[in-house]
Amino acid sequence: MSRRDPPVTGVLFDCYGTLIDVLTDERDIETYRCLSRWLIYQGVRIAPEDLQDLYTGGVREAIELTGEPHPEVRVEEVFAGICAEHAVWKIDTKRLGIESARAFRAASLRRLGVIERTRELLDLFGAKKTGVVSNGQRVFSEREMRALGLYDRLGFVIFSSDLGYQKPDDRIYAAALERMRLSAPEVLFIGDNAENDVDAPRRFGMQALHVEEAWERYGV
Repeated sequence: MSRRDPPVTGVLFDCYGTLIDVLTDERDIETYRCLSRWLIYQGVRIAPEDLQDLYTGGVREAIELTGEPHPEVRVEEVFAGICAEHAVWKIDTKRLGIESARAFRAASLRRLGVIERTRELLDLFGAKKTGVVSNGQRVFSEREMRALGLYDRLGFVIFSSDLGYQKPDDRIYAAALERMRLSAPEVLFIGDNAENDVDAPRRFGMQALHVEEAWERYGV
């Protein structure tokens, strides 16, 4: 960005690493032990090791089936399939897939909080059109944003699980611009990933800053 850049009318934020500080561990077998124990009370019986293998394999298979260059899946659908296969009584597969995805996230979560300097950017840009474009799973990411008081502060939130593809796919940025009803040069993208949040938005015609650069530029 320079003094020649057009005025900023809209601001798009990445979510994790930009607005939210999060740490999860999906490789830790204890994550699957916790979920396995919880599933017993939902009518599903599966060993933690099998649960881990089926989940990781199911996500990998679902990704391959998309045929997308930057694929995304809905993890609740993967969990729904696992629950259906290992149910010991009649279950609501769709509902339990959603609840299992959230329970899995809770079991894997090690840290969750707002990045305060970016919250200050939200305050600064409060009068402009704002949105979030995140490589995330709406099934639990929306809940995290709401719990931290962020979701309703944005004009809209697009998660990659909504669309079936991730950043840096051009279509996800196009979807955001359509929601904002703005042209690319009017929009500033802020995020922590150089390729997804800076390079790709710039190729698409947006202005873009790494989140740390944005903090410095806007004095927060």
